[in-house]
This record gives sequence, structure tokens and C-alpha cells, in this order.
Amino acid sequence: MNNLPEYFGMNVFCDKVMKERLPNDVYEKLKEVTQKGSQMDIDLANVVADAMKNWAIDKGATHFTHWFQPMTGITAEKHDSFITPTADGSIIMSFSGKALIRGEPDASALPTGGLRATFEARGYTSWDPTSYAFIKDGVLCIPTAFCSYSGEVLDKKTPLLRSMEIVNQEALRLLKLLGNKDVDSVSTMLGAEQEYFLIDREVYEKRPDLKLCGRTLIGAKSPKGQELEDHYFGAIRPRVHAFMKELDLELWRLGVMAKTEHNEAAPSQHELAPVYTNINIACDHNQLTMEFMKKVAGRHGLACLLHEKPFEGVNGSGKHSNWSLQTDTGFNLFEPGNSPEENAQFLLFLVAVVAAVDEYADLLRVSVSTAANDHRLGANEAPPTIISMFLGEDLTSILDSMAEGKAYDKQVCGLLKTGASVLPFIPKDTSDRNRTSPFAFTGNKFEFRAPGSSLSITGPNIVLNTAVAEILSRFSDELEKSQDISCTVDDLIIETYKKHKRIVFNGNSYSQEWKAEESIKRGLPNFKSSAEALPLFKAQKNVDLFEKHEVFTKAEVESRCELMLENYNKTLNIEAQTMIIMIKRDVLPAVSSFTARVIEAANAKRGFGKGLSANYESELAGMLTTLCDSLYKKVKALERASEKAKEIENTEDCALFYSTSVIEKMNAVRQVADELETLVDSKLWPYPAYSKLLFSV
Repeated sequence: MNNLPEYFGMNVFCDKVMKERLPNDVYEKLKEVTQKGSQMDIDLANVVADAMKNWAIDKGATHFTHWFQPMTGITAEKHDSFITPTADGSIIMSFSGKALIRGEPDASALPTGGLRATFEARGYTSWDPTSYAFIKDGVLCIPTAFCSYSGEVLDKKTPLLRSMEIVNQEALRLLKLLGNKDVDSVSTMLGAEQEYFLIDREVYEKRPDLKLCGRTLIGAKSPKGQELEDHYFGAIRPRVHAFMKELDLELWRLGVMAKTEHNEAAPSQHELAPVYTNINIACDHNQLTMEFMKKVAGRHGLACLLHEKPFEGVNGSGKHSNWSLQTDTGFNLFEPGNSPEENAQFLLFLVAVVAAVDEYADLLRVSVSTAANDHRLGANEAPPTIISMFLGEDLTSILDSMAEGKAYDKQVCGLLKTGASVLPFIPKDTSDRNRTSPFAFTGNKFEFRAPGSSLSITGPNIVLNTAVAEILSRFSDELEKSQDISCTVDDLIIETYKKHKRIVFNGNSYSQEWKAEESIKRGLPNFKSSAEALPLFKAQKNVDLFEKHEVFTKAEVESRCELMLENYNKTLNIEAQTMIIMIKRDVLPAVSSFTARVIEAANAKRGFGKGLSANYESELAGMLTTLCDSLYKKVKALERASEKAKEIENTEDCALFYSTSVIEKMNAVRQVADELETLVDSKLWPYPAYSKLLFSV
């Protein structure tokens, strides 16, 4: 496409469009609102709304919606047309400033975590002018926050915006104390890499577990998986390439900077990575990316799977969150500088993150805790459930030298020599990349690798923003009392690193030594399941953190904790019920039918004549009968456990029961069902096999 720069963002009411469509004074007032948080008055809103409506109608839109992100983890919309009746029975197309600023969706059916009674239906959406409006499917979408009638926050955007403000406030405060008088604001920046699977739609439709749960509840391993490592970065198949090409075009029209795409490690697994941008925009764009992945896949006869672990025995999918801080002057605060002062600043912000990750490791673990992600974390494709940090040998050596009072004279950055004279020297980064670390410094940003592929990226970043802001606030408190800023900065770097260096681990986080010995020696917590981790969200130190910085109230923390536990329990209940139906309705009858055929064949063979044995048929029939009876007993045990779980009223107790008893019985059912799949005639087995699922595209 030769005109891509003109095509990009064509469906976005962006800064360029606003300059063209709004009077100069209105444009300047709106910029003041978005950049300085000034109050939006109704006169300004009316002019903006009219310009936005006219632009949208010119683009073919007939409706508008307040596009918001409730606590379901996905987006929500209620469409209203622009039509307004006139006295003569005709219509005009209108859109007021009031309608732009505020909407009123029914909140009764959206999750609140107990904040409100079900019969209390009124909720409000409020325009977020810092995120551009856009047109999707002929509808003007206005990014908004969502709250209840009584003011409780019911969405994921509002606390993210709050956390962004507190990071800006505390980072700016610290920078001023360090002598950076020219900086007026600090933005949180994010790049969210999105992994996903693509399988043939026809095959997908034959798997009720994929349709209802997003993952396969049963399925024997394919003889070939990812052992040959031939899929990662391999040539992209034409059908997948056609999907990627259309997905790029759809996202580019919405201003989503889709940049990098490639095959991932597992068969049928892929990744899309965008250009780094403002965190609020990045989170909005990631929601659009997931939505359009599913839409575009359907147009190509494909199904897009965003579940963290759709297939047993091959890699699952994550969403790597690349996070950093950037000043309005364009300086990345995690970029090493060219002077001692700049490097002192860099190290101070670096150890602030080290301290935040150590002190609030439990919150970071909670932020990625879902029933789906439990299947992925801790396997040899994703970081373990133990939160640790990778800084690289150079940075760790620098900090160790400072802590020990020694000089560090090793060259931090250099050139990599390739050994081939025709190839140029390559500038060397300050650290290697560690794929096993949950939280890794990757040169000028931190990569949080633990979030799952289906997760709303807001949660982990709300936690990270707030925790880092807290440490920066403490640093500023110390510097404000200091008589010698330079010495105090050095002391803060050294003392903070000494106190929190236990979180820094540059080795292999997959190793058993780390999981079983070293992490325990360091006193690092290991919450292996979401059922263990989620209640930590409302621990007093975490409530204190959120309340101090006004990101969440205590009631909002408790409601979100309850909601996450409820979601965990509901997810596992759906999986258990789906597995029970699949086994009882399809698998057991198929096994029984095949067993009858084998017995019939054995009897026919014996009756055919002397000298003929039926050893194979007899042994197979015996195995089938034994396994079929075992499967029946195990699925009945799962039924009983599932019914018992429903009787447990306390959500924490219920989650623990699901995480142990119910999952244990589901695993037992799967083990027998998967063994039976390898014995039963493939023509009789009711569901497509893994070899078909993974290699169908």
C-alpha cells in the first residue's frame, strides 16, 4: 500500500483531524484539558461534539457509543443513533456536548464484586479525552470511564488513569529535586506483545471445550508438537499471512501501531507486537487488537484462540508488558546517560523499580492470576510463579560494586564482534535478554512476562504504576530533607539495592534449584495457584498503598478481590461441567461402541475356524473395558466434587476447593480419556485430534 501514511488512523478523531475540524481557540482549550487536566465546560464540549459528529457522519457512521472497559476484562458498548425527531416528522442528525461527556448504560448486569445490589441499575460513563475517539463498524466509539450512581469505580480504565497521574506526580517531584527544571510531565509508556493461536474454524466448531472454555479439556498429545523447533520465526503460511495482512489494515485504520508479526514456538501459534506508546492508549489498543483478531480470523475461516493454554503439551500464550517512564522532553528515564548526574538519576529510578517489585511482588502475582494463566505459569514456556527480576550482569555488577564500596571500571557498553569480516560490529546492549525471568530489564524498559494472553493489560500496570510511585515518593521525602542531594542520591541507591537485592536473579528461573532452593533461601514468596494468590489483593499493606495514592478505595479493593475470586470459581465450574458433558455424552458412548465392535470381531475370529486366535482383540477389549469403567468412575467423582464446590458460599474457600479437589479430578478424567483416544478408532472418536487442531492451517 503506497499511501499507508494517509491510510493510517483514517478512522480516528486524532490531533490532526481536530486541528482541521475545530476552531483554533477550541482546539487549544481541548489540548489544555487533555494535557493539564483542566475542567471541561459544556460550551467547549458542544463544539467538540458537533465537529466529532460531522466527521463521523462523513465517514459513514450513523450511531455513537460510549466505549468502556467494565470488570469483565473486555469492552462494552451501547449504540445510540444520531437521529433526533423534528416537529414536522422528519429528523436531524445531532450530538450534544452532554451526550459526549456522559452516558448512562444499565449497570445491573455488569460485575461489581458486591459493590452494588443487582437491582441498583444506574451507571455512568464519562468521556476520556486523552484517548482518541474512533469509528468501528460504522459506529463512533468514544473511550470512556465507567462508574456507579454512587461514585464507585466499576471499570479498568479509571484506576489506570489514576495510577498514571500518581506516577507523573511522584516522578516529576523527584526529577525537580534532582535539578530537572525543564521537565513538566512524565508519561508511563507501554508496548504489549500479544500471542495467540490460529486454527481452522471447521475443526474449532467440532470442539465444545474450545468453544465454551477456550481450551481443550481432553486431547492426547500429537506425535509431533514443537520438538523440532521448526515453527518459531519460520515462514508464515499463506493463509495466516492473509489474516495478518488484513488484521494490520484493520488496526492501522484505527491508529493501532501494529509493527511486528511472526510465528511463535508452538504449532499454529503467532505473535503481534505494536510500537511503544502512552499506556492509556496502549491498553485501549490492546483491547481493539484482541477484538479484531477474532473478527478477522472468522473472515478467513479461522478461529483465534487467546486462552493462555489452549493445548496441553505445547507452549501457551502470554502478553508481555514492556513498561517505562518518559519525560515530555523525550527522555527515557531508564536509558543510561552520558554523564555521572544522568547515570545517578538512571540508577535511582532503576532501584525504585527493584524496590517496588520486591515489596509488592504479591500484588504483581495477583495482577496476573487467573484460572487460565495457572495452566501456563511455571511451565517451561512462561516465567514461574515466583516473582523475580533480571537486571543483567553489567548492571548487577555496578550495583554490587556500589553496595560494597568498590570502583567499577569494566566497560558497560561495547561492540559485539561477529567473527565474519563482511558483517559490521553490532552495538551491544547493557544486558542480555532473559526469557525465563518474570520481570526483566531489557535495555531501556522493563518486560513483565507473566501476564496471560487473554488478560486486560490494565491490571498489572495499575499495580506497577502505583508501587513505583510509592517508592519514588519515599525517595523525594528523603531528598527534601537532605543538605547534600548528591550524597543522599548515592545513599538511596546503595541502601535500596542492599535491602531489595534478593529479588534480582539473573539465572535460569526454570531450574529446579531456583524453584526448590535458592528462591526459598531468599525468602521470596511462591503462590502456585490463583486461589492462593488472589486474597492477597486485600492484604492491609496493599489496601494502604492504593488508598494512600487514591487509586482504589478499600471498598473498591475488596470488591475487585471478590470479583476475581468469583471469576476463578465460575471459570472452573464451566470447565468441569463442559468436561462432564463431553465425557458422558460423547466419549463414553464412543468407547462403548468401539469396544462392542472389537468384541464382535474377536468372537467372529474365534468362530471362523480352528487355529485362529483373537489375542489382539481380546487384550484390546479388556483394556477398553477397564479404562471405560475407570473413566466412568472418575467422571462421577468429578460430578460430586463439582456439586460440592457449588455449596461452598465463601469465595476464598470455594476457590481453594476448586484449585485442589476439582482440578485434581479433572486431571484424572483427562488422563484416562487421553489414553482411550490413542486406542479408539479415529473415525469413532467424537472430537478432532491434536494433530488436526495444531496442523490444520
